[in-house]
Amino acid sequence: MGVLGGGQLGRMLAVAAARLGIRTAVYAPEADPPAGQVAARHVRGGWDDAEALRRFAEGCDVVTLEWENVPLAALGTCAAAATVRPAARAVAAAQDRLEEKRFLAGLGLEVAPFAAVDDAASLEAALARIGAPAILKTRRLGYDGKGQARIGAAEDAAAALAAMAGAEAILEGLVRFRSEVSVVAARGADGRVVCFDPAENLHEGGILRRSTAPAALSPTRETQARAAAEAILSALDFVGVMGVELFETETGFVVNEIAPRVHNTGHWTLDACLIDQFEQHVRAVCGWPLGDGARHSDAVMTNLIGEEAAEWSELAADPALALHLYGKAEVRPGRKMGHVTRLSPRR
Repeated sequence: MGVLGGGQLGRMLAVAAARLGIRTAVYAPEADPPAGQVAARHVRGGWDDAEALRRFAEGCDVVTLEWENVPLAALGTCAAAATVRPAARAVAAAQDRLEEKRFLAGLGLEVAPFAAVDDAASLEAALARIGAPAILKTRRLGYDGKGQARIGAAEDAAAALAAMAGAEAILEGLVRFRSEVSVVAARGADGRVVCFDPAENLHEGGILRRSTAPAALSPTRETQARAAAEAILSALDFVGVMGVELFETETGFVVNEIAPRVHNTGHWTLDACLIDQFEQHVRAVCGWPLGDGARHSDAVMTNLIGEEAAEWSELAADPALALHLYGKAEVRPGRKMGHVTRLSPRR
């Protein structure tokens, strides 16, 4: 199995594959990526190096990804030499926030009010229609709160547009929500979909701080959340694991975004499920039967951000915590360095 990207998600995919007797090769531009420390092979190359990508794919039975912003051209190069799962079409749907919103709305799912923004005039028109407060986002490459600017009132528009640095953007109306919820779901090549229990998430500064599973949802709402995830994966003919982020409102759910990969809000499954999201993804892309995704415990997963990972000794000494460190050499503010999970008996 080949993995495009060498971060912590690729690292955990490689570990899961090894448990199943599957060897993993990692393709990444970095010299010593976290995934390369545990994979059977690390190929270093740029995303624009078609020859290196081709050779990498030729050595793999199937190629997957741990990062949704792998260039589509790179996926196409790999697809000419090996099976790529998920396919480029499914990945493309999540790479452009404007196209993502259009796709989701086309399925009949509720999304935040949105409009394309290319310049000051289109931003003014979008604000006139959507109103403020709103959030201006780059259409591509933003994550963990990056590439975003809040517009509290019309006079904030110029500064927000300048923050986009000329990139194509999208204006999204602010959603008033009860809670942030995510569903991590898998779809096999046979079309079967398995959802993990919805988790409730807390973000700080645009970065996920904590995921609690299960989310405090009514049975009806839980069914709705799972149904939305299944509809998205099926419409894309998706194979693999996807994270679907939702806002729970007074009347239902608003779909915030999708991530065509294993997802931070599913890390709790590593300790609270017999088959975690990483093994589930390996099973899906390699054509194995999917696990059932049931949890044996309730869980609270907390990210270790920046210098928080330096407390590893104290965390490791806590008998109630499962500690996961990602092997990143450089500590930076806002960088996810690991996570801990606290389990409790299933309610």
